[in-house]
Amino acid sequence: MTRVLSGAVLVALAVGVVWFAPPWLFFAFAALLGVLAVNEVVALAQASGLDVSKYAAGFATVLVVGSSGAPEMFQIFLMTALVAVAAITLGAWRGGPAALATASATLFPALYIGLPIAALLALRTLAGARGLFLLMLTVMVSDTAQYYSGRAFGRTLLAPVISPKKTIEGAVGGFVFGALLLVVVGRWWLPAIPLALRALLGVALVALGIAGDLFESMLKRSAGVKDSSTLIPGHGGVLDRIDALLFAAPVYYIVLEYV
Repeated sequence: MTRVLSGAVLVALAVGVVWFAPPWLFFAFAALLGVLAVNEVVALAQASGLDVSKYAAGFATVLVVGSSGAPEMFQIFLMTALVAVAAITLGAWRGGPAALATASATLFPALYIGLPIAALLALRTLAGARGLFLLMLTVMVSDTAQYYSGRAFGRTLLAPVISPKKTIEGAVGGFVFGALLLVVVGRWWLPAIPLALRALLGVALVALGIAGDLFESMLKRSAGVKDSSTLIPGHGGVLDRIDALLFAAPVYYIVLEYV
């Protein structure tokens, strides 16, 4: 029951923010989401034995997220983030062989969290609330279909070393329902995209979502934890809720912007 209630609150919050929040509030919410996710990534890095500064990682990530409001300044924002992380890591190093690993892990959240959230912000401007929510809805429906298809028909593990519960049968259910939703709803919400391209995009987004889910599972398994945090009752952490979007959002943005 806790999982269902907190899930309903999350969906209501997502709908409210995407559809009704003014741009400044939407940006503030996205930045907060990014900071919370960065804290979880840093915690995973620390659990893996890396001495990563959450302040340096958070600063770099917020810089990258901020570039969504000024795409022409993206290179400057990214270079500033790189220099800032390098400088902070340089000042914090006290010897030992982990300097490269620590610097890489500190910059990693800016790429893993910052770039996808910047893409989500840019998508709302580019495609409106409907275009952005279509991406989110596709990922949510795919995740739900994977869960129930896996429970009903799952026999063959998809990636047993990374995720012992994810099955090929569940993934097939996610592909069917996720891609179908984008094809059908996209007829009204993305009318400029032809049917064949919508179908291909739906399949690609589901595949990317599964990859994003498995990638986060790999990070957690490497760190020896079950959830990225306990922030959301019954659902784990922020990272556990947005892992699929992190891989799907940049590709979705590229398709809408350039294809």
